[in-house]
Amino acid sequence: MKSSILEYLYETSSIYPDKVVYRDNDSSITFKYLREKVDSIGTAIVKVLIESGKANADSGDISPMPIAVMTGRHVLTPACFLGVNRAGHFYAPIEPELPDQRLAQILDVASPQFIITDRENLERTEAAVSEYKNETGNDINILLMEELLQEKADDSFLEAGKRNMTGMSPMYMIFTSGSTGKPKGVLTSHYSLLCYLDGLNDVIGLDETDVLGNQSPLDYIAAVRDMYLPLFTGCETVIIPRSTTAMPDQLFGILNDNQVTTLCWSASGLEVLAKLGAFESESIEPPKHVKRIVFSGSVMAPKYLRMWQDGLPETLFINQYGPTETTASCTYYVIKEKVEEKDTVPIGKPFKNYKVFLMPTEETEDGIGEICVAGPALALGYYRAEEQTNKVFIRNPKTPEYYERIYLTGDLGKYNGDGDLLFLGRKDRQIKHMGHRIELDEIEHQALKIEGVTQAAAMYNKEKETLYLFYTGEATPKDIVLYFRANMPSYMVPRKNIQLEEMPKLPNGKLDRSKLIME
Repeated sequence: MKSSILEYLYETSSIYPDKVVYRDNDSSITFKYLREKVDSIGTAIVKVLIESGKANADSGDISPMPIAVMTGRHVLTPACFLGVNRAGHFYAPIEPELPDQRLAQILDVASPQFIITDRENLERTEAAVSEYKNETGNDINILLMEELLQEKADDSFLEAGKRNMTGMSPMYMIFTSGSTGKPKGVLTSHYSLLCYLDGLNDVIGLDETDVLGNQSPLDYIAAVRDMYLPLFTGCETVIIPRSTTAMPDQLFGILNDNQVTTLCWSASGLEVLAKLGAFESESIEPPKHVKRIVFSGSVMAPKYLRMWQDGLPETLFINQYGPTETTASCTYYVIKEKVEEKDTVPIGKPFKNYKVFLMPTEETEDGIGEICVAGPALALGYYRAEEQTNKVFIRNPKTPEYYERIYLTGDLGKYNGDGDLLFLGRKDRQIKHMGHRIELDEIEHQALKIEGVTQAAAMYNKEKETLYLFYTGEATPKDIVLYFRANMPSYMVPRKNIQLEEMPKLPNGKLDRSKLIME
């Protein structure tokens, strides 16, 4: 295995120079073009760093630093990501449509000195950078993608980035929900990503004839499959317009027009289409080229999985499990039979390059334990958050004879009679909703910022996939919804906001959550 995704880019672009690697609604680029533009962006970044005094003028040397990327949903965004890596640094992807407050939180965590944007999002980026400077006193230099792309590649500038990079160098930082009210930046190395891609493709077997259909936001962990499997295998990725996500006729039309063979989607995304009757209307032609569907992010209801199985009887379905801290997913289960509503779909066995085991706790019954993960695909930790990192990335107590680093997922599991792992839920107040991990404490932190809210308690109804907020105070449910829509990602907006005269309490004065009824 190579030590960086860039090595795969160079190799694959030599084998398939004129083959399309990424396609969106408006354009497409080849492997050769991608390589050229990655080198252009990398050169431009190194030059800017030298000119600004951030890198040594003679050698270009500088320790890896985060460079934020806030570009649109198009074929050149992966080129920006890889261009940052080519310069020897790691990228922090930011969705341009995030609410202002969430964007400010991410910038605060990453604290980047540079941010790449495109002309379409320049005004939005300038406003965010200005607000960040007003709040912190720190400035962020804006780099325009269109200008970076025009830079002539120069190996003398790129050598520094290559020289400073190892397989364990950070490649990217993905943001997840944090219990303190701030997102956490999960830092992942090149080698960790390659270990995951190697394990995944060992199961799904993509080659240069395959076409991936990307539906995930490009700043979301699931998108790493769609962006980097092409560099690993020579396949192509189609970036699907966001507007078609909940429109089965248009979405399936795109899949058919582009002869998409593989979907690596969130379980919630697949469920939405099933709920919308994607396979019930004779006017909607099902995806006829899709050979395999890999889903993850949350537990998929057997009812909706069966709809997909009936609609695409020749398609292979694979369930994945794993948090961002394990580089996308760490286990898989190939579904060989059609499921029934009463079935529980296992999360299966570890991918190659992963070690997954259960750690019994004082709170768990026999056979049940916390899911723990070890191996080279673990994330490096949380950026600028040593205390949080040390709580969940620990030394394996089961190997006292030598040091083995493991990640405590906070998820509970047990093995079934076939030796496959079953997911049983969380041991804390973190949930999976719409494919995203959410700390319920963060929902409460945000609610308490709303004028007229004095107390708040967030709850989650797993069966109904509904986020509840119970609160006291004079604010109206409409006030709650408007605030969350303006300040938080859509998947963190409580659907049910219930106003109470007072919160139920236990004898010790603590909140009695058992009395909060989710109807």
